[in-house]
Amino acid sequence: MEEIELTKEFRFDAAHFLPNVPEGHKCRRMHGHSFRFKLHLKGALDEKTGWLMDFAEVSKVVKPLLENYLDHYLLNEIEGLENPTSENISIWLWQKLKPGLPLLYKITLNETCTSACVYNGPSVKN
Repeated sequence: MEEIELTKEFRFDAAHFLPNVPEGHKCRRMHGHSFRFKLHLKGALDEKTGWLMDFAEVSKVVKPLLENYLDHYLLNEIEGLENPTSENISIWLWQKLKPGLPLLYKITLNETCTSACVYNGPSVKN
């Protein structure tokens, strides 16, 4: 069976501030970003459909998070994102999306056009 990888990208605009950085750091002040994140899914190709997963199904899982939590919100007010660094946002996205997207294996979150965080899911300890 063939293994294949899909990616699907999403965008949202949001405000945040980083409460745990030193006084005077520019990110301690309220500011906004046009975030984008890419979901990476991997698995076996379905021979009948020719798909790994329908892109519309991926969007259906993500859409409620965008509309109800992320797009045009203050991220600090969201439970679990009180310190909304790129790293913490990536982990939060994973925790919310992985149950509905079992083939998810990586998230790439861009905070700016030149800065990104890559999260490969929680470490498994033997």
